Amino acid sequence: MNGALRPVAVITGASAGIGVAMARVFAREGHQLALVARREDRLRALADEIAAKGPRRPIVIADDLLKAGSSERIRSALAEHGAEPQYIVNNAGFGLVGPAASRDRNELLAMIDLNVRTLTELSLAFVDSLERHKGSILNVGSMAGFLPGPGMAVYYATKAYVLSFSEALHSELSPRGVRVTVVCPGPVPTEFAARAGIKQGLAPDLLTQAPAQVAHAGLRGLMRGERVVIPGLLNRVALLGIRAAPRSALLKVIGASQSRRRSAQGL
Repeated sequence: MNGALRPVAVITGASAGIGVAMARVFAREGHQLALVARREDRLRALADEIAAKGPRRPIVIADDLLKAGSSERIRSALAEHGAEPQYIVNNAGFGLVGPAASRDRNELLAMIDLNVRTLTELSLAFVDSLERHKGSILNVGSMAGFLPGPGMAVYYATKAYVLSFSEALHSELSPRGVRVTVVCPGPVPTEFAARAGIKQGLAPDLLTQAPAQVAHAGLRGLMRGERVVIPGLLNRVALLGIRAAPRSALLKVIGASQSRRRSAQGL
């Protein structure tokens, strides 16, 4: 049965931001898609847009990835369309601003579930299918994964997990012919900021990148077999400074930056 299933690129969080950009860039490269997110209306609009440009209409999977069993629901939905994954793009996730002890605990745990548990589940659930199609996993991390994050402690920690897990999986799955890449952008102007509780700009304009830039860099790095992709020259330069700086200094800098942001926003 598996031999008859057509390969698709499964993109989570495909209703906005980087997820939409990922769908467009994968489609332009000729890949058939399966779009996954909660907001079905947005997914269908994106599927219509992509289909209008020539490729086969993407499969639309409206699903809340915070609910347990997401991989099996996605597997069943794909099977109904005679498809299975060749690529998994784990983009779904969110952040929350504020000291961890002052945030709603259930919200923080939900963030861990989506950013960590779901990403892990989907990275591992389809390895046999990815191996059959000589496919890949592209995980969307963040520059935050290289830093301690007082003021967004749990979010930064989830992205540190994504970075570490993806690098290790890159090594583990390489002998099976499955590439694993983590793309770690700096600030990207998307709905992420509003969901996180950030009312002003994420960072100086020089450090921000458009979702399309991140998607292009991620796909290019994935096809080259790169382990970690840092989009943008300035972010790569910043990473050199991050790696050279004492952890205690980074804690002070990040903590002060988040404190100023909360003060400016009256939080």
